[in-house]
Amino acid sequence: MRFFLILTLTAFLNSTLAAAPPNVVLVFIDDMGWGDFSCFGNKAARTPHIDRLAREGIRFEQFYVNSPICSPSRVAISTGQYPQRWRITSYLAHRAINKRRGMAQWLDPKAPMLARWLQRAGYATGHFGKWHMGGQRDVAEAPAITEYGFDVSLTNFEGMGPKLLPLTLRPGQDAKKPGRIWVDAERLGKGARWMQRSKITGGFVDAAIPFIQKASKAKQPFYINLWPDDVHSPFWPPVDQWADGKRGLYHSVLQEMDRQLGKLFDHIRNDPALRANTLILVCSDNGPERGAGSAGPFRGYKTQLYEGGIRSSLIVWGSPVSKKNYVNRTSVFSAIDLVPTLLTITGTPHPKHTKFDGESLPKTLLGQSTASRQAPIHFRRPPDRDAYYGDKNLPDLALRSGDWKFLCEYDGTNPQLYNLKTDRAETKNLASQNSDLVAKFAKACIVWHKSLPPDEGPELTGNFRRK
Repeated sequence: MRFFLILTLTAFLNSTLAAAPPNVVLVFIDDMGWGDFSCFGNKAARTPHIDRLAREGIRFEQFYVNSPICSPSRVAISTGQYPQRWRITSYLAHRAINKRRGMAQWLDPKAPMLARWLQRAGYATGHFGKWHMGGQRDVAEAPAITEYGFDVSLTNFEGMGPKLLPLTLRPGQDAKKPGRIWVDAERLGKGARWMQRSKITGGFVDAAIPFIQKASKAKQPFYINLWPDDVHSPFWPPVDQWADGKRGLYHSVLQEMDRQLGKLFDHIRNDPALRANTLILVCSDNGPERGAGSAGPFRGYKTQLYEGGIRSSLIVWGSPVSKKNYVNRTSVFSAIDLVPTLLTITGTPHPKHTKFDGESLPKTLLGQSTASRQAPIHFRRPPDRDAYYGDKNLPDLALRSGDWKFLCEYDGTNPQLYNLKTDRAETKNLASQNSDLVAKFAKACIVWHKSLPPDEGPELTGNFRRK
């Protein structure tokens, strides 16, 4: 049996590698809820370009990111490792705030970046959009984005290098005098250009398309991060699409983001060579801000370890995908699994001296299997989010193992246990009825937690400290 499995996997890899290495585009949306795409159930807003990708590809319903907040989630999807390994556990902010939370000031350039491994394998690599893994507020000496394995970069106000900075305009305001926000970000790298925030995703797309064309002309495979931040507050839709209330504004920017991304999707779809060999992945970095996006049927929001904070709507499109208009409701995996998986799919050697927390699941991602990752997925809350959105004493740790979701404090107390197969909204705590599982999962959480650098600074005590 084992010999048969080895032969099967070998045949799959050989068939994958026989073709030219596929291009990869990763669209990583900021603060968008699981239920915000209309193909995931949103009836108040329409996302036709994303929905078309889903119809022509695969929609995954049990995909997770590895943190309920921005910076660590981006570290995880970039490295294939838990972000706590790199001491980035909440959003990167001012120097003093980072220090107080026991965080690094930026992601160490020695981190095992997917982009760097692909670059070394001959890929053209570009980052277009939000970065937020170093270079923000008063931290101006962080490494440039291109030091992480990217040939070119274009970012926003949180990242070192050329950037697009937002002009703001609301109905009734003098169009000749738009506002400016994050003005001091001009010093974080040469080449700042100002444009309406409502058009910035289009600006990133307009930079990505010539990059693709150049790589295609050189017959070079490409890897692109396209990371928009439209649906992160404050919300600035086009003036003619202004809406009332927080959620109305959110839906306006969501729809406009979808429209601007459509230009990139159409460019790839309408080019026969690109259509034949490009893989597009679309998901969100964490759950929605309360009152803005929707987590669908799930409990919780951004910053929380309940499903609404960490479950993400993943869509995979492209000719390497074996099934079309397919909804995978079975496979449980996460952002850290994408790095080793994409290395396998692209035929890029896995680094010999790097141990990924993620698992390689190429057949799952391409629609040839419904397998899940074997190890549990672990989570730790941001150290500055013990209470948020009215919830007090939020769980510190969590794991997903099979159908079970477990949450607890740093020392394993206050356990919560949910069967997500029968209770995906996490409404019925089964901890008191399953003492053996609680003991097993609490031990696993504590062992994992203590194996990583602690979330603590010299000024912090109590729950911030690792027990």
